Amino acid sequence: MAFQKAVKGTVLIGGGAIATVFGLSQFSQYRNKHGSTFVRVQAAEAVTVPKTIHFPTREEQILALQTTSEFDVLVIGGGATGCGCALDAVTRGLKTALLERDDFSSGTSSRSTKLIHGGVRYLQKAIMKLDFEQYKLVKEALEERANLLEIAPHLSAPLPIMLPVYKWWQMPYYWIGIKLYDMVAGSQCLKSSYVLSKSRALELFPMLRKDELVGAIVYYDGQHNDARMNLAIALTAARYGAATANYTEVLRLLKTRDAASGKERVCGVRCRDVLTGQEFDVKAKCVINATGPFTDSVRKMDDQEVPNICQPSAGVHIVLPGYYSPDNMGLLDPATSDGRVIFFLPWEKMTIAGTTDSPTDVTSHPIPTEEDINFILNEVRNYLSVDVEVRRGDVLAAWSGIRPLVTDPSSKDTQSISRNHIVSISDSGLVTIAGGKWTTYRAMAQDTVDAAVQAHGLKAGSSKTVGLQLQGAEDWTPTLYIRLVQDYGLESEVAQHLASTYGDKAFEVAKIAQVTGKRWPIVGKRLVSEFPYIEAEVVYGIKEYARTAVDMISRRTRLAFLNVQAAEEALPRIVEIMGKELNWSEQKKKEELEAAKKFLYYEMGYKVKSDQLTGSSEISLAPSDIERYKKRFRMFDKDKKGFITILDVQRVLESISVQIAEKTLHDILNEVDLNKNGQVELNEFLQLMSAIQKGRISGSRLAVLMKTAEENLRQRVVIPVDRSGGGL
Repeated sequence: MAFQKAVKGTVLIGGGAIATVFGLSQFSQYRNKHGSTFVRVQAAEAVTVPKTIHFPTREEQILALQTTSEFDVLVIGGGATGCGCALDAVTRGLKTALLERDDFSSGTSSRSTKLIHGGVRYLQKAIMKLDFEQYKLVKEALEERANLLEIAPHLSAPLPIMLPVYKWWQMPYYWIGIKLYDMVAGSQCLKSSYVLSKSRALELFPMLRKDELVGAIVYYDGQHNDARMNLAIALTAARYGAATANYTEVLRLLKTRDAASGKERVCGVRCRDVLTGQEFDVKAKCVINATGPFTDSVRKMDDQEVPNICQPSAGVHIVLPGYYSPDNMGLLDPATSDGRVIFFLPWEKMTIAGTTDSPTDVTSHPIPTEEDINFILNEVRNYLSVDVEVRRGDVLAAWSGIRPLVTDPSSKDTQSISRNHIVSISDSGLVTIAGGKWTTYRAMAQDTVDAAVQAHGLKAGSSKTVGLQLQGAEDWTPTLYIRLVQDYGLESEVAQHLASTYGDKAFEVAKIAQVTGKRWPIVGKRLVSEFPYIEAEVVYGIKEYARTAVDMISRRTRLAFLNVQAAEEALPRIVEIMGKELNWSEQKKKEELEAAKKFLYYEMGYKVKSDQLTGSSEISLAPSDIERYKKRFRMFDKDKKGFITILDVQRVLESISVQIAEKTLHDILNEVDLNKNGQVELNEFLQLMSAIQKGRISGSRLAVLMKTAEENLRQRVVIPVDRSGGGL
């Protein structure tokens, strides 16, 4: 009886929801301003602004900013929305400039969950609360999802996401919700969702916890390389003629008094080239504030008394080894222990998990906390098989991004947070775009430029960005990488990476790749052995406006987001190449190296790695284990000093005919040397082994080397010392 009532209730609710959404969907399609695919093509072809073959250098862009008497539109902010505004404006024929005080995508836009999605949870709220605004948010996001997958196919792709079901009554509930998601997408549905049996779900996602599993539902959303996507938007705007400059900080807004009204109007900005220190004015008819979490700081440049509208929220993500998830199947935890949603997704051959959602202060350097990292790990444990030990030490990278939630300044209820974007225009004419989400950047930009054109009387037509292909997309094909292998002699993995990162511009990178001197690959020297990034990308990254080592490890390549130890390993060579290309002094090289290491330490989770092994770390080992590890340690510490040095390790290795470079040995010991005195004490070694046993640390090269040396003193086999890929 209870079963029948539950099913009957689910069917009634689901049927009503389907009817409601179907009606709303039809109404929305009737009002759809974008129309069909043909309209997309026509809109893209309607761009009359000439596009340059190559984008200008940063120096040429700075010169354009200094010498142009007045721009039509000046955008502050080089994130996805700001770059989207610049592209929208310049393709309408408006003289456009964009200023970013750091690097393009240096903030929230590079620290997302890497999804292009409508938002399943928003649709749930729309149905449960009959909230038409939430429905419109989902509908718009799904339209933009389809467009983004179309205009940058090299950087994005559909991704199946599994929703495991552990209670029988949840199956019809979730199935109805996911089918509604498909229905709202309409003709732009990527692929139809489907139900899986328990056995089939485990076949596709073998790491899944099987206890009490009923089955699963699989639906499709999009996934992308967020920082590279942001950069592609910026580079496309530059090729259409926008004067875009990173590392150019706005110091204050310029104002002039309107002769007709007597009111002060924003007419430009005073800015500073961060790299040279030079200050100059940039005049513009309209200034757009697209600074994400820093929205209020720019608004207060305009009016000190204006109330804050941004309510920042921190979202932490972690990266785990690729073996934690299948190559092409994500996982959604729809209800975490505290009611949040956690995604568990394959990305760049690793596994990304997140996000958290907690209030935070606005900062340019958000730091992931140990509490948030452990929260994500605990949620992951709930869904993975007991055979998969989820270890703290497997965290390869961790980062925090600040989501700029906003309250509508025109709303009577100033405490209500808007999940949609908001465009507001101040009395002085400053146009502010805030809120929204990555997926809807293009629609946000269109609404912003529409408002700017109307408010400032600019002469421009309608938006041309629907269907407008981004940098690298025009001649890209899924098999482009094969030509890179055949024509240049690149490794297949490297060629696939270049094609999926640069699109049809991958050939420009391949042309400058160095000869390896090996039989194969012919060209393409890797920065680190286990990732497909090559040295030529550093040279090409400078052409893409990279000016710091942090730019290179985090946004031109994604090494810092994938494995902080690998990023640190690549840094010396990256700094060497950039120093040669940009004529850095030895002092500048040293500063760049230190700044990049600081970035990895605080912002990418290296600090929380070192916190796992400190001088005060507890040693929790059984007496038998302590004796075993002491015996292993004394094998290296023949003189019973109580510590081992590089010389001690070299002596043992020589006795078994193994040679390892002194620099490599120094790096290996330095990973464990807590007090940085050039030696590893017995207590430090025991702390290391205790942390490994607890799963807080994995992949310690010293632990592997000493264990292997002990085992092979008799067998005399080669000891592997490559960084194992162990995490934080």
